[in-house]
Amino acid sequence: MKIFSKEQIYQGDTLTVERQNITSTDLMERAGTQIFNWIDLRMQGAQVPIHVFCGIGNNGGDGLVLARLLITHGYHVITYIVNYSDKRSSDFLINYDRIKNVTKKWPILLNSKEGFPEIGRDDVIVDAVFGIGINRPIDDWVKQLFIHLKTSNAFTLSIDMPSGLYVDKAVTDDDAVVYATCTLSFVCPKLVFFLPETAKYTEQWEVLDIGFDQEFLHTSQTDSTLIGKYEVLPNYIPRDKFSHKGLFGHTLIIGGSYGKIGAVTLACRGALSAGAGLVSAYVPKCGYTVLQSAFPEAMVITDTNDKLISSIAFDIKPSVIAFGIGVGTNTKTIDAFEGFLKTNKIPLVIDADGINILANKNTLLKLLTPQTILTPHPKELERLIGSWKNDFDKLKKANAFSKKYDVILVIKGAYTITIYDAKFYINSTGNPGLATAGSGDVLTGIIAGLLSQGYSPLVASIFGVYLHGKSADIAINDFGYQSLIASHIIEYLGKAYLDLFTQPESLPKEQDENKTE
Repeated sequence: MKIFSKEQIYQGDTLTVERQNITSTDLMERAGTQIFNWIDLRMQGAQVPIHVFCGIGNNGGDGLVLARLLITHGYHVITYIVNYSDKRSSDFLINYDRIKNVTKKWPILLNSKEGFPEIGRDDVIVDAVFGIGINRPIDDWVKQLFIHLKTSNAFTLSIDMPSGLYVDKAVTDDDAVVYATCTLSFVCPKLVFFLPETAKYTEQWEVLDIGFDQEFLHTSQTDSTLIGKYEVLPNYIPRDKFSHKGLFGHTLIIGGSYGKIGAVTLACRGALSAGAGLVSAYVPKCGYTVLQSAFPEAMVITDTNDKLISSIAFDIKPSVIAFGIGVGTNTKTIDAFEGFLKTNKIPLVIDADGINILANKNTLLKLLTPQTILTPHPKELERLIGSWKNDFDKLKKANAFSKKYDVILVIKGAYTITIYDAKFYINSTGNPGLATAGSGDVLTGIIAGLLSQGYSPLVASIFGVYLHGKSADIAINDFGYQSLIASHIIEYLGKAYLDLFTQPESLPKEQDENKTE
């Protein structure tokens, strides 16, 4: 799913109005109707107080449309105008007049904290104060209103964006943002829903289709994309009936040290389960018996050193090499890695201590093969690119690093983000169960296994992250978050593949988007 920028959404608004020969007020009516349908489907006429807080711009206009529809359908509605300025948008004014035609209870004007209403825990709050256009700090009394809404503990539904949250820059005051239980986002989700510092402002989000111009939606290119099943499925490479293992590449996993051979075992299993034709492990001598016993499907090559990687020499011809899992940062290992990089021409995936070595000796970055895949967690990323002021600064620095060294960055997290060529690919699968030892080793193996089969480095990264997360999503149905371990991710990888071809359940018949029209 494309994630449009603020500027693109404004452009889409304008084009939709022009090409569909409608007014901006008509488009606002369409948006408000979709919000009403969403609420009505869930509340079914329940007489719970619904407090609709409207700003004085177009987001407030959406709120006024919603309030009018709720009133005409018999809901218990209290409408408020958050009067933070003397300026009003024209569409707001039109809908302000319309709501006065359907109720004798005109919207209540709020000018200061003295007028804040009492809100019960079981009430519903609709936040339609600010939309994507907010570009300056809010007044103190409006901040106090947001705090008041939060302390009520009522269900809070934000329209398009939690008010006070910026689309394209960091928040400097947590109290100046509405904390939404759910956000109904028009056209697409917003990038800030997926960043660690700003995702907390909405517990859930859904996208509402308000009938944007289809040509605009299909032809516009975006910097950010949310990756789901239908984004990865077109890249899937089917297997021919007469395929053999030689067609699916040979993955070499280089890593391990005394006490950390398990990491290599997990990576090898991940690579083979992802579909690599052959997998070999290059480990210290101490890992030979462990790997041959724990995972007989892998072939094993050993270093001359018993406990660590001290040289990297092999006579096989792998399709891809993954380095760094459990390898440590011993001086001998660093020297061996440097010597290897100076002659290597094979595609690389680098994780864990491999990343730490690159961070400590950044001259090695220039030796990486083009489109080498790096899979850092946040602390490893910080060692690579330096500290950042906020999430937007982090993405800017990570993008510059990717461009400078021609590497693909897979930044692991609740929403893993893959960065390459100034594009951000945000993964939608995964859950807190992945916060477990060895999960990253499995991901490295999966990506390497995909790369060895002929997937491009970028596709292997995006697809691998998706499958890794989807496997965990399926596995938690049997294990829950706390009991999920890295091996389970591998065991459920086959079901993650099969899920690509499973049709979603159809929506119930009563979920009709246009029932009020």
